[in-house]
Amino acid sequence: MGSKEKLIERFKRLPNDFTFDEMERLLSIFGYEKSNKGKTSGSRVIYHNENKRPIMLHKPHPGNIIKGYAMKQVLDELKEAGFLK
Repeated sequence: MGSKEKLIERFKRLPNDFTFDEMERLLSIFGYEKSNKGKTSGSRVIYHNENKRPIMLHKPHPGNIIKGYAMKQVLDELKEAGFLK
């Protein structure tokens, strides 16, 4: 199992220590690209995939750990988009 597959499997378990950096890598695996909402976006980040709905996340601060509800939302979006089962 390669590193991409390991990251996907780790994400699907919804761990309590999944970082924002890991989330960015995960979304890039599925073709999503980061797009800040402009200079007033603050911690809001949108990830676009040309064929799928965008995913919006709040960059966690002061730490780097993604909240559980945000991970669940991303998991649901990736399932709905057909990337995960």
